[in-house]
Amino acid sequence: MLRIAAALLAAATLAGCALGGDKVAPTVFAPQPAYQADPAWPTVRWQLGISRPEASRMLDSTRIAVRPVPGELQVYKGASWARTPVEMLEDGVLRTLEDSGRIPAVARQGSGMSADYRLLMDLRHFEADYAAGATPAAVLEVSAKLLHAQDKSVVASRVFRQAQPAAGTEVAQVADAFAQALAATSQELAGWVLASGQAHAAAHPDGNR
Repeated sequence: MLRIAAALLAAATLAGCALGGDKVAPTVFAPQPAYQADPAWPTVRWQLGISRPEASRMLDSTRIAVRPVPGELQVYKGASWARTPVEMLEDGVLRTLEDSGRIPAVARQGSGMSADYRLLMDLRHFEADYAAGATPAAVLEVSAKLLHAQDKSVVASRVFRQAQPAAGTEVAQVADAFAQALAATSQELAGWVLASGQAHAAAHPDGNR
């Protein structure tokens, strides 16, 4: 009975405070992750181009997605992102690499820069997931591929996943959890790109500048 009561309370909180309830003034959330470099990252001599990440229509929008129960995806009412998850992910990886000082140049695709490698990303998940719990976790999952620009071969591929628990059920607390998940994912991706590209460049010294 206690478990049933707890489940009902969690469901009521989610439905009344986050997903439905009385109309409230829209709130726009703009996570500001703290991007950091790892001292162990290699310093490279090649340049990187970042393609705009792919994502489903649900994720490539400013709506804040939430999964209250498995198999069901909704959005928080009265709340939105300042930028889409796709834009936040792309910017996070770009800024992390730029600020690291470990790469001569990194830019978005279409900037006109001649890149030696290209990063492709597919954003699979960017939602608050309750996973049958009382509080959600900010779930972020990205499938990444690093391509050698000269011959279009795949240098490395990997799936990155973060599930950062939120401090509570309020949307602001969920947004904070996403900021942490974004920072961790951006750092993981940046380090992986540098290490993978450097390993390929060392094995193929004539294939890069």
